[in-house]
Amino acid sequence: MTTMTETSARFREFKMPDVGEGLTEAEILKWYVQPGDTVTDGQVVCEVETAKAAVELPIPFDGVVHELRFPEGTTVDVGQVIIAVDVVPGGGEAAEPVAPAAAEPEPGAEPEAPKGRQPVLVGYGVAESSTKRRARKGTEPPAAAAAAIQGELNGHATVAADVPAPTVGTVVPESRPLAKPPVRKLAKDLGIDLATVTPTGPGGIITREDVHAAAAPVPAPASVPTAPAAVAEAVAVPVAATPVPGARETRIPVKGVRKAIAQAMVGSAFTAPHVTEFVTVDVTRMMKLVAELKEDKDMAGVRVNPLLIIAKALLVAIKRNPEVNAAWDEADQEIVQKHYVNLGIAAATPRGLIVPNIKDAHDKTLPQLAAALGELVTTAREGKTSPAAMAGGTVTITNVGVFGVDTGTPILNPGESAILAVGAIKLQPWVHKGKVKPRQVTTLALSFDHRLVDGELGSKVLADVAAILEQPKRLITWA
Repeated sequence: MTTMTETSARFREFKMPDVGEGLTEAEILKWYVQPGDTVTDGQVVCEVETAKAAVELPIPFDGVVHELRFPEGTTVDVGQVIIAVDVVPGGGEAAEPVAPAAAEPEPGAEPEAPKGRQPVLVGYGVAESSTKRRARKGTEPPAAAAAAIQGELNGHATVAADVPAPTVGTVVPESRPLAKPPVRKLAKDLGIDLATVTPTGPGGIITREDVHAAAAPVPAPASVPTAPAAVAEAVAVPVAATPVPGARETRIPVKGVRKAIAQAMVGSAFTAPHVTEFVTVDVTRMMKLVAELKEDKDMAGVRVNPLLIIAKALLVAIKRNPEVNAAWDEADQEIVQKHYVNLGIAAATPRGLIVPNIKDAHDKTLPQLAAALGELVTTAREGKTSPAAMAGGTVTITNVGVFGVDTGTPILNPGESAILAVGAIKLQPWVHKGKVKPRQVTTLALSFDHRLVDGELGSKVLADVAAILEQPKRLITWA
C-alpha cells in the first residue's frame, strides 16, 4: 500500500499512512490546510491521533489542495484517501478525483493472493488482509449516498463506483435519518422520532447524545430541521461529548489513546497472572542526596528529583537480578530474557495515560538518565511523543505519589515483566537508631508477571530497590 495515488496527470491523492507499526486506523484531529491552499513537499497538512500518539502528517508533493475527504474528528482506516491535491493548478478542465471503489470479487472468482508489507510514509506499514468482503447476491440499483452510508452503519454495505465519497462542505442527501442500529433501538425505546432529531455526528449521523437530547425535558425550538447537518458543520462539533442540560448521562466515544489503554489493560490483566508486593521504606537519606545533587555542577542543566534516584535504583536492582527483565512468548512457548533495559515512565497527558520509555537506560550515567527523563516528560506533556518512543519497553515505573496517593496495585504494561509504583513521600514517625523520629517515608509496590517471576525473585528486586533508597551509597557499592 502506498500513501499517494494519481487519478489523472493533474490530481494526486494522499492516503492515510501507517503512522505506527501495524496500526490500522487513525483519527483526524486537525486540518492545517483547506481547499484552495497551496502546499509544498514536506508541508504538514494535518494532525492525526492513533492508538499510541498524536502525529503530524506531511504531504510528499507540491500543489493546491483540491479536496479534503474527511472532516476533523473522523476515524479513518489506513490506506484510505484523505486529501486530493491539484498538482497542475490552472491547467484547464480536468476530471475531478473520485474515491476508489472497494474492490469486490466476482462470483466464482479466485481471491488475490495476500501481499506482503508495503512501504508507507511512516513506519513499516501493515500487511494487506487476504480477507475479501463477500459479494452481495443478485443485482441492485445504484444506491444513493445516504443509503450507502446507512448500509455501512449497519455493517453490510457495498461501495458503488458511481457514488463519490462525501467531501468537506457537502450536504449528503438522505431518504431517512442516518443512525446506527443501537441508536435506532434507543430512539424506539424512548419513543423518539429520528426525523425530529438534529444530528451532530460526522456526515449527519444521529448519535446517542442526539437522541438523549431530544428526550430531555428542555424547551424545544419551534421547528426542528430534519435535513442532516453538512459535513462542514460537523467539523465544528467538538469530538468530546458535551453534557446536555437536563440529561442524566453523557456518553463519550471510546477511541484513540483511551481505546488503546482499555484494550491494553484488559489484555494484560487477563493474560498475565499479576502478583503485587509492597514495602515501606525510610527515604530520608535519598532526599538528602537529591538536595546535594541539585547543587552539583555535573548535574547543571538537568532536572534532579526523587524519580531520578528511584529509576537508577531499579536499574541497579535489575542488574543484580537480571532474570526479572524478561518477556513471555506465548506463540513459541519461550521466556525471552532481555539483556537491555528500556525503562518505561508512565505519564498522564490530556489524551490519557501513555508509557514512553528510555532506550538502553541501563547504559546511561546519572546525568544522562536525568536528561532523558526530562526530555521524556516534556515531550509527553506537549503531546508529541512518537509511537516509536512507546514501543519496546521492558519494565516501567509509575509515580502515583505526585497525586498524594500512598501506593497502588499497578497493572503491567503489555509485554513487560514488572512495574514499580512509587507512593507519596511523607514525613512520618519512624524508629531510627532506637528512637522515634520524623523521617521521610514512602511505600513501593512491585507488580510482576508470575509466569516469569517467582515470588522469591520479585521480592529480591523490590527489597534491593528499597535498600538503595534507604542507603543511596549502595548505588556505588552494588553498581
